[in-house]
Amino acid sequence: MQQGQKGVVKRMGRFHSTRNPGLIFLIPVIDSMTRVDMREVPRRGDKQDVITKDNVAVGVSATIFHQVVDVNKALFEVQDYLVAIDQIGRTALRAVFGTMTLDEALSERQRINTLLSEHIAEATEKWGVRVNRIEVLDIIPPQNILRAMEEQKEADQHKRSVILKSEGDKQAAINQAEGEAQANVTRATAQKQATVLAAEARKQAQILEAEGRRESQKLDAVGESSAIQSVFAAIHEGKASPDVLAFWQLKNLAKLADSPNTKLVVPADFAGLMGAAQALVDTMGHPVPLEPPAPPTNGKAEHGPEVVPEAGRAKRGPSGRGASS
Repeated sequence: MQQGQKGVVKRMGRFHSTRNPGLIFLIPVIDSMTRVDMREVPRRGDKQDVITKDNVAVGVSATIFHQVVDVNKALFEVQDYLVAIDQIGRTALRAVFGTMTLDEALSERQRINTLLSEHIAEATEKWGVRVNRIEVLDIIPPQNILRAMEEQKEADQHKRSVILKSEGDKQAAINQAEGEAQANVTRATAQKQATVLAAEARKQAQILEAEGRRESQKLDAVGESSAIQSVFAAIHEGKASPDVLAFWQLKNLAKLADSPNTKLVVPADFAGLMGAAQALVDTMGHPVPLEPPAPPTNGKAEHGPEVVPEAGRAKRGPSGRGASS
């Protein structure tokens, strides 16, 4: 007897003993021995046509891995345990695939193997045979189903492509809108800052200009005050005579006469001023008669600017007429 095998000896047609591997002696004619392989045996079943739950006929083939664990049951509980395993495998395939749709059968191989093992193990246990596992080899749908599946797969791929493209366009539009909004906010912020800075700059320039004018006016006032003080100091120190003062008054009146104004304000003592001027001219040896100008007949002088006595300036309005009482 070879290793991995066991022998069942029958004497006179009845079970006598079980022999292990090694040398075995038998009584001729009386004893007979049947060899049983105790190793795990892969048995590939033929292709079977089964119908799924959604009424699709598919061709299925599977391999059954079984092992004899009790030689007595394997020989005496069933007529041929190999044929019994093959038949129970066929019925198990039909039973399991009948509870599943085509999509489930194509995508859940591991589940199918587990269900087949459980279904067969219950029946083979009493035969002294243990089914270790069942592997589904092929699941072949009909050609028209294959073409429909290919078209469905192509349609699904096209649908997914369109969806992905639309989602990409949507995300791109959202990103572009967000970018434009952010750019608008940034530009508005920059314009606001620029406007604020320009306003502050104008404000600062106006402040500096006002301060400059104020300082200039202060300096002009200080200079004019210093000049007046210097003139008065020079007049008092030089002890100028009335003739000299009259000369300077005439000089200033000549400057006023050159002014484009239509009115001229002169001191009230114009007659005394003319007399001083006449005395000054006589002293210098150039007798020139100086007379005060005749008062205008119509309120305006015929030639040159209008002369208004200083004493009467307060009583005349802007048009040369007397102020109303």
